[in-house]
Order: sequence, then structure tokens, then C-alpha cells
Amino acid sequence: MAGVIAFVSGGSRALSYFLGAVVLVLAVALAMGAPEPGEILAWVARVLGGVFIALLTILILATLYCWQRLLDRELRPQQRQAWHEAGLHAANGIATLALTYTLFGISLGIGELAGQSLTPETVQEVIRGLTERFSLAFMTTVIGLPTSALLRALLSISAAWVEAKSTAKGVIPCDS
Repeated sequence: MAGVIAFVSGGSRALSYFLGAVVLVLAVALAMGAPEPGEILAWVARVLGGVFIALLTILILATLYCWQRLLDRELRPQQRQAWHEAGLHAANGIATLALTYTLFGISLGIGELAGQSLTPETVQEVIRGLTERFSLAFMTTVIGLPTSALLRALLSISAAWVEAKSTAKGVIPCDS
């Protein structure tokens, strides 16, 4: 029963952090003069696609869940290490996903170019199609790589902090 409670609690906190981060990013974008949040989300869905967004969300939630478990004071150091490693793998999965979609977008663009004849009348349409494919390619990298790096830093710094607290024995208060 305690395992189920820990699972639900960690998942709930991970989801809360994720949704909070999405709201903060949208608020900052709006404050910087970006379009309304609905327009931003529609653009993200159009450029990145539902599959990329779903996979990215799953990997972010998995990383945040591992981070929450890493911070659990009830766990032994070996268990924390396992959650740290699992979180790092999930965060690295985000980078892999981003780079895979980059190559996928480039391949789609090249495939589209190879399948069309290039004449003065069709140049604009071909360029429009290439731009859409390359937009997918590069936006997945622009979003995925920094997200991956940020989550890896969060995990590594938190793991170091937990380790420092557990080995300091009273030097660093446990509730800080």
C-alpha cells in the first residue's frame, strides 16, 4: 500500500510541476509580446505534431517523476541512485527524440524535394513545403535539447544535494 501511495504522490507532484512549468512558459511568452496562449499552443501542435508532443510530454513526466522519487527521504541511497539513473535516461531520451525528429524532418524535406519537378512555376510551392518540413526538423531540436539539458541539470544537482545532506550528518539541516 505504501508503494501505491508513493507512486500516486510522486506522479501527482510530477504532473503539477509539469503543468506549472507550461503555465509559466506561456505567461512569460505572453509578457514578452507573444500571441495569446491558444495561438501558441495551436502553432506548437501544427509545427511539432501530436506524436512528438505526446512523446516529449511522457519523457518529461517520467523525468520529473524520477526526480520526485530521488528526493524521497524514505529511500535508501541505492534506491535514490537508481531513480537518479532512470531520470537521466529519460532526460537523455528527450535529446534522442529531438535529434531523431530533426533527422526525420530533414528526410521528409529531401523526400518531398526529390519527388517534385522544379520549374519556375513550382519553385514557390516546393520552397513552402521544404520550409514546413525543416521547421519541424529544427524546432524539435530547439525545444528538445535545452529541455533535456535543463532536466539533466535538475537531476544531477538534486542528487548531489541529497547526497550532501545525507553525508553531512547535521551540518546541513534536512528540511532545507
